[in-house]
Amino acid sequence: MSLLEADGGRLLGALRLLLAEKGVVTPEEIAERIALTEQASPRRGAALVARAWCDPGFRALLLADGTAAAESLGIAMRGLPPLGVLENTAELHHLVVCTLCSCYPRAVLGYPPFWFKSAAYRARAVRDPRGLLAEWNTVLPEGQRIRVVDSTADYRWMVLPRRPAGTDGWDEERLAALLDEGHLIGVTVPAAAGAGA
Repeated sequence: MSLLEADGGRLLGALRLLLAEKGVVTPEEIAERIALTEQASPRRGAALVARAWCDPGFRALLLADGTAAAESLGIAMRGLPPLGVLENTAELHHLVVCTLCSCYPRAVLGYPPFWFKSAAYRARAVRDPRGLLAEWNTVLPEGQRIRVVDSTADYRWMVLPRRPAGTDGWDEERLAALLDEGHLIGVTVPAAAGAGA
């Protein structure tokens, strides 16, 4: 058993104290980062998408500078890799993967799902994206191209899915409720359950 396994809590406390004593980071900055990490979830990404669906100006900002768009909604992005947002269209569908590990836009999507980090997902996304999507019940038209995009330590990606038919007149809150992490990385496509309601 290593020191880390035996007493990780004490080691973490000592590291925090040392970092504070050396002026690298303050206890308040550590607490702030922990709080931001705990707040992150796919709900934030869903809010970005819902706003983009309702506000053409925000949509343009989101596609041009995802980081600035997120910050405009109060999502702290300082010190994080830039966020790029890829728009799905009738002609082109984006699928996000991190081929090396699990680089994920945590500030806007929270922690990556277990399958995103799996070797099977990472390999299949590159080798057979259409087959992988079909396993998620995402069957795209034959003419729709799929672009697999690698999220890296230097640049994180998320998807702006196509707005489902039948959602005209819906407010941002109702639209955001349609979305989950799968829609925001391109493994699934949102549908308007109860669109006629």
